[in-house]
Amino acid sequence: MTTEKRRAPAGAAVLRGEITSAIRAAVMQELAEVGYGRLSIEAVARRAGVSKTAIYRRWRSKLDLVLDMVSAAAGRNLPLLDTGSLLGDLEILLHVMARALRHRLASQIIPDLLAEAARNPQIAEKLQAALDDYQQAVGRILIGRAVERGELSPDTDRRAAVDLIVGPVYWRMAISRAPLDLDEVPRLASAIVAALRVACLGPVRGEVEV
Repeated sequence: MTTEKRRAPAGAAVLRGEITSAIRAAVMQELAEVGYGRLSIEAVARRAGVSKTAIYRRWRSKLDLVLDMVSAAAGRNLPLLDTGSLLGDLEILLHVMARALRHRLASQIIPDLLAEAARNPQIAEKLQAALDDYQQAVGRILIGRAVERGELSPDTDRRAAVDLIVGPVYWRMAISRAPLDLDEVPRLASAIVAALRVACLGPVRGEVEV
């Protein structure tokens, strides 16, 4: 009977998930504290309790590290639960958005990355892709369900509809930095539903221009 020695896995096969998670958490903390411009691999390694080599095994540069974080955030599932009505679906989505934007990390990182995107085409491209994915998902699922229920017209402009849904909360909390109390969400959701019914219609079928 012979015993074969197997070569230990190398490269990506030995990258430990808990170390990767610790690095990503450290990046979030550093971005919130110092911003992208002052972010350094050394500081991330120190905060994560790992070596710089552990980071460079996973990402080639600071830019790759941050872009990967943006991609990971964009890939998370959206809370688009089916409550049976557009109003109910919107209330859940707005609650989740408001809670996320109140988080200290999100309130500091998002404005910083948007500012950096104006100077860095690669970050701008990645953020735009994330926003497009979000819009398409909301339009396809939430607005699509409302159309199927007969709550919205089949001609609804889904991109404009998503702007009306996301815009008020983002403007208030991320731009003007005004709080949004959770008991305000039902009233805001009702206003958005009313706006969707009158402002997001596409071209009327069969209409002839004169």
